[in-house]
Amino acid sequence: MDELALNAAMDRYACGDARAFPELHRALHGRLLAYLTRMCSSATLAGDLTQETFLRVHRARSTFAPGGAVTPWAYSIARNVYLDHARAQRHRSAERLPSDPGAEPPDPRGADAEAVAVASQTARAVERVLSSLPAAQREAFVLLRYEGLSVHDAAAILGATPTAVKLRAFRAYEALRAELEELKRRPEGGKGAEQSGKRRAETGAERRAETGAERRAETGAERRAETGAERRAGRSTEKSAAAEPERRGGRGRAPGDVRGGSDEG
Repeated sequence: MDELALNAAMDRYACGDARAFPELHRALHGRLLAYLTRMCSSATLAGDLTQETFLRVHRARSTFAPGGAVTPWAYSIARNVYLDHARAQRHRSAERLPSDPGAEPPDPRGADAEAVAVASQTARAVERVLSSLPAAQREAFVLLRYEGLSVHDAAAILGATPTAVKLRAFRAYEALRAELEELKRRPEGGKGAEQSGKRRAETGAERRAETGAERRAETGAERRAETGAERRAGRSTEKSAAAEPERRGGRGRAPGDVRGGSDEG
């Protein structure tokens, strides 16, 4: 349904035509639900807040100005519903409802595991940054970027000037851009660290292998040298032992002494 037809349906509803409500609900329910989901980060809670929004639309239908734009008017009511809930929960623990499944995981059909993992990681990063932003920046960004509203409509919903809305949305965009750039660098850094670790491990193994080979070579050389020295020492000892009797025999004889006979005649 285009905006003109939607505004006309709201005019009829404001004048008491109950048959116009289903048209309004079909046209606005999905948009308001998505808006409130991004604001509160809980699908279950957003569904409850959306129902409350349509209840307030029904109660306030007589205050709708004929010929006005229903979309910013409905978003203003949804925003007030969210703010009322946030104020009521300000002093309570902000925990996700146990029955809330959280953000729906990407559909893995037709996509490889890596693409699904990247999409999930990016969605978590966006949700984390949006939840950490100041409320004014988050609201401006969601209305302009996700809901596709004009700056003037967003300004009317937020009760701010168009310049202020653009500035808030720009700051939110900068925060998201910085987080996504950091997210892109993390996998590369992880791979680099992993590759560096592998290189260090391989280098260490090579060095250990080289050191072991060197030690074995040195040990073998030492053993061969020791064996050679022992053999040479053994041969020298044998030679000395063989020459010793000859030296002793030579020292016991006199010159001209011939043993084995006597000169009696």
